[in-house]
Amino acid sequence: MPADARIALVTCAAFPDLWEDDHPVRDALRERGVAVDVVRWDDPDADWSAFDLTVIRSPWDYVPRRDQFVAWARGVPRLANPADIVAWNTDKRYLSELAAAGVPVIPTTFVGPGETWAPPSTGEWVVKPTVSAGSQDTARHALPAQRAEAGAHVSRLTGTGRTAMIQPYLSAVDTAGETAVLFLPDASGELTYSHAIRKGPMLRRTGEHEIDPGSEDITPRSATEAEIEVARQALAAVPGGAKRLLYARIDVIPGPAGTPLIVELELTEPSLFLSHVPGSGARLADAILARL
Repeated sequence: MPADARIALVTCAAFPDLWEDDHPVRDALRERGVAVDVVRWDDPDADWSAFDLTVIRSPWDYVPRRDQFVAWARGVPRLANPADIVAWNTDKRYLSELAAAGVPVIPTTFVGPGETWAPPSTGEWVVKPTVSAGSQDTARHALPAQRAEAGAHVSRLTGTGRTAMIQPYLSAVDTAGETAVLFLPDASGELTYSHAIRKGPMLRRTGEHEIDPGSEDITPRSATEAEIEVARQALAAVPGGAKRLLYARIDVIPGPAGTPLIVELELTEPSLFLSHVPGSGARLADAILARL
């Protein structure tokens, strides 16, 4: 570790001292003698060149300013995860690339500005923008009863220049829940399975869920071998290779056949649920030090 090592943990105005789930890594770094600054990504006075490493954690207000956020990432000299990953991963159209690579992802339809969408006749469907965080502008629609609402939701997104994505609502989330599979580097720098948590259902059939991390029903769980294997398949398809990543979160839900399907591959600013799994904050701190 360089003498007088200095790390920036990136946040936003809503969480000036980080989202509390990141306190374990902050504290573990300080216990190891590292100077840790918590800095807003859009702080005009921040000198990013002064840090040995800048680690993205909770900049969750970037969504309406994604272009500015990607430009910021490209201007940070030492950033984890890297800026090209930020650009790729902050638009969920990456799911189509994973699917093309043979990765088992939830079937997804994309509708861009100026395009039309014909809602299916039946089923439950989740509509959301391809650029979002914390389930912003996301809603669940039961068809045919909510056909008009679903169509209006898509039109509202595309009408403001955004791309909408439509996915089937996987009923297993109501029972098995969603599994977030977390990967951190091992001693050799290889990204390896670290821990997992279960997230309970969040979307009701009416209304939209706005960002509120504290509302999630989170409990620790052990990922199955099938879930870990699907996660590894997704990481193998990451542009430039997964070894560059400091962290990765892969969210999976059992599909109709019971096999896990990837809902999201989160490489930019995911909650890593460090406060739910003892030792995970220390592992991330050690991985950060290894990068130095």
